[in-house]
Amino acid sequence: MLPAGTGASLSTILTALRSPDARLKSPADNGYPAGLSAANGYGFVDTRRPVLVLNDVTKTYPNGRDALKDVDLVVPEGDFVFLVGASGAGKSTLMKLLIRDELATQGTVLLDGDDMARLPRRKVPMVRRKIGIVFQDFKLLPTKTVRENVAFALEVTGTSRRRIRPAVERALALVGLTAQAEQYPKQLSGGEQQRTAIARALVHDPKIVIADEPTGNLDPLISWEILQLLLRINELGVTVLMATHDADIVTALRKRVVALEEGRVIRDEIGGGYHRGG
Repeated sequence: MLPAGTGASLSTILTALRSPDARLKSPADNGYPAGLSAANGYGFVDTRRPVLVLNDVTKTYPNGRDALKDVDLVVPEGDFVFLVGASGAGKSTLMKLLIRDELATQGTVLLDGDDMARLPRRKVPMVRRKIGIVFQDFKLLPTKTVRENVAFALEVTGTSRRRIRPAVERALALVGLTAQAEQYPKQLSGGEQQRTAIARALVHDPKIVIADEPTGNLDPLISWEILQLLLRINELGVTVLMATHDADIVTALRKRVVALEEGRVIRDEIGGGYHRGG
């Protein structure tokens, strides 16, 4: 874990991560069962329970443009996935389908076993509680303190006060913001605001955290601290799907990489870089 306030440069950190000792091993090295799979470069099948499943998904807008085309994707429990691609490749549309902001034109989108297209409207809020969302621009309420921002995510779901307080304290402790709990967003640094947003995403114990360019507005060292936090959350068993344009971080971490181009998945690789063969 990179300590807060470190003087190390991002290039130094990334160089260390690219060392042979930091190389991500194949799924077999980590105990995954063997089998044939076209989904990754190692030829292994992952038998963990799927949290997200997209099967033959197409999203066509009224103007006739296909934002997504024939997308197949399975994200198992505990996975960490980078979603990459140029602007307009379909990343934002895919994320909107996952949180049911939009519905697929064709195909099936399953979240923790729930078919998002067949979900009754009254059940949508319940299913969305299984998702923690982290935005690039934080989306904090400026008139509420850090503690109140995090608590608000539970208040709107009707959670009892007795359960809210300990849940908020746990989330703040996890992201290292206990001391800043009574401060307002304008009093926080960019990194502290994003950590507040992550605490808010975690407070209701989601099955998956969806992070949309969470480091896009942060300087490189603070970006790395946020990535370290997301990695720690993933180590606790939370599935993480992160859309990003940060090629250095993706290539250094060597996690699973799903690349979109013109609405299609063109690469799904374990231990991949930002670019094919990177």
